[in-house]
Amino acid sequence: MEQSSYTQLILSTCLRAGKIMMESGSEVYRVEDTMKRIARNAGLQDIQTYVTATGLFVGSPSEEKSQLIEITRQSINLEKVAAVNRGSRLFASGEISLRDLYYALDFVDDNTADFPYWWNVIAAGIVSCTLMIILQGDWRDFIPTFIIGALGFTVHNFFGKKLRMYFFNDFFAALIIGALANIFVLLGWALNVNSIIIGSIMPLVPGLAITNSFRDIMAGHLISGIARATEALFVAGAIGGGIIVAFHFF
Repeated sequence: MEQSSYTQLILSTCLRAGKIMMESGSEVYRVEDTMKRIARNAGLQDIQTYVTATGLFVGSPSEEKSQLIEITRQSINLEKVAAVNRGSRLFASGEISLRDLYYALDFVDDNTADFPYWWNVIAAGIVSCTLMIILQGDWRDFIPTFIIGALGFTVHNFFGKKLRMYFFNDFFAALIIGALANIFVLLGWALNVNSIIIGSIMPLVPGLAITNSFRDIMAGHLISGIARATEALFVAGAIGGGIIVAFHFF
């Protein structure tokens, strides 16, 4: 393979790895580190990378080549992040070639198993009711909180992934949670509306975005860190707005 084509393959592989990691919930500094390791292990020492929450840039000044790619979707799938890191280590140890790594990344992106949707719904319900108990809730609210938390997550997923109404999905999910909590208490099926709401909104709280924003800021990636912190604030505001509207009607 001629040098120019090989350099393009290096840059494409770096971008592919970085895109998968960013879209799966990885921190910016980890993405940059992985991209640089792949390039340097492939023999490209003067690699330059720039990673943001919405796009990746990678280039080689000596080769006068650069590429960029857009980050189009955000999710949480740390199994993909781990798979990319495994592929990078296999390439560094010489067990696979650069082209093998490139195709392996395509396989990781398309075929990495995720939990079934109904598992996620049940997990959201379990998180809701257990955290409600931890936060000094009443055991008699355990089942109602499970049901409301699971329904809130379902609404959140429907408006977010199906209708792509980002931030509005947090608002509508919180609105449903607040309304159902009040209804359950009014009907005598539950006791403490505040405990139910606090537990049920926990699956909606942007914990990963908040954590990654602080880690990025501490690593010196101020733009990405502030962008993620701003996103987390908007999500928190949407959740709070939904709860306020629900209480307005009750």
